Amino acid sequence: MLYMMIRFGKPDPSLMANGLLAGLVAITAPCAFTNALWSVVIGLVAGVLVCVAVFFVEGTLKIDDPVGAISVHGVNGAWGCLALGLFSDGSYGDGWNGVAGTVKGLFYGDPAQLVAEVIGVATCFAFVFGAFYVFFKVQDKLMGIRVSPETEMEGLDLPEMGAFAYPEFTLSGK
Repeated sequence: MLYMMIRFGKPDPSLMANGLLAGLVAITAPCAFTNALWSVVIGLVAGVLVCVAVFFVEGTLKIDDPVGAISVHGVNGAWGCLALGLFSDGSYGDGWNGVAGTVKGLFYGDPAQLVAEVIGVATCFAFVFGAFYVFFKVQDKLMGIRVSPETEMEGLDLPEMGAFAYPEFTLSGK
């Protein structure tokens, strides 16, 4: 909320909610390996990162993501994994997953954990992007994945749901 107020002069309720969600998503991976101070830092970075990512995904990449799912879950999920490789303090994790020794991040003397997290994030991105690129290309060929430009302008409420969700905001090309 503070980031949006500083940048645009007013708060944005949807980005405020997404900022809360982004903090929860980002702390999911490192929650068992970081202390409370780093958890707060990870959440604060996530709250700002989601705002930046929303504008990048929609404005630069031109991807229609009306709820910010890519920014909340994709970008901040990756941030959380990388944060594990940065902020894990070595207090936890001895013997987990069959690996002897605690989990330490870059700031606590072990760059190997950050390297592992970078590899994991890159692998996840490559697989998800590749698999869904193929999936959507096949789906587009079989049944199409776009509605007509007219339907897109009028909204999908009536064609998809049978009723207008917000009749006072309905656009019409007529």
